[in-house]
Amino acid sequence: MTPETEIEFEELRPLLFSIAYRILGSVSEAEDAVQETWIRLEGTSTEPESLKAYLSTVVTRISLDVLRSARVRRETYVGPWFPEPLPTDTHIDEPVDIYASPEKATELADSVSMAALLLLERLSPLERAVFVLREVFHFGFADIAKAVDRSEAACRQLASRARRHMDEGKPRFEADRRKRAELSDRFFEALRDGDLDQLQALLAADVETVNDGGGVAGGVGGRFGAEKAARILIAAVPPLLAIGARLEQRELNGEPGAILRDADGAILGTWTLDILDGQIQRIRSVTNPEKLGHLGPVADLKDVVRRRNRHRRGQ
Repeated sequence: MTPETEIEFEELRPLLFSIAYRILGSVSEAEDAVQETWIRLEGTSTEPESLKAYLSTVVTRISLDVLRSARVRRETYVGPWFPEPLPTDTHIDEPVDIYASPEKATELADSVSMAALLLLERLSPLERAVFVLREVFHFGFADIAKAVDRSEAACRQLASRARRHMDEGKPRFEADRRKRAELSDRFFEALRDGDLDQLQALLAADVETVNDGGGVAGGVGGRFGAEKAARILIAAVPPLLAIGARLEQRELNGEPGAILRDADGAILGTWTLDILDGQIQRIRSVTNPEKLGHLGPVADLKDVVRRRNRHRRGQ
């Protein structure tokens, strides 16, 4: 392998990660897929004619193999399943041209949202890979056919079928990122202040709160309505903040959200907000510790909750 090839691989690494993450919905598995792609590149005796096409093919095939086995594991997953949260405000593993234009930035951000990734879960592995390569990264069908080892005609059919399924369930978002950020700021401010009325006013009447705890940490949530959801949030979060926890507002998966940390900075969970028509329609949280390790040290949520409850009782 030449030094030039090594440099080009590093330049393409963000693209490879982005392909793998959208296929797998897992940061750790996507990073492993990219590393395995590097190992295979090291092991090849010939210089590919197009390194981008070669590496994209390799990482797609590795991701497909991983996804097929992951599907089996997800069938026995306890509670709601969400992708591993991905910071998109400062995350370096996105293509360098992600912000080449506002339109492209929005397109890429929407394709990595929790809602979009959950919609991708409905597709077959092949449909998912073809959709990601074609609709998100605009690969030609000749390259896609090589990547998934199917004919171009078959890939066109897979792309059409996948696009139809995605369009049928396409999530709707507040298009104005500034408005989303402003409403998110007001939500987290009301939560920190324990302002029940303000919090309720920001929630849609049929707001849904859903948590991925993997049966290990936290409940599963539900569709409670604005008043009950606001009361649950006020009962749960401000007492955590009173014992030193903090909400670190971040953009996660292209959406406004936050990382909840304990007093030592370890991670308790993440939140993302689905915003439309000036209200929060859905709050998604992830507290499964197995899905948080890529963000930093993970806290013991059960222990923190016990300490919160003792604090509330004045003990």
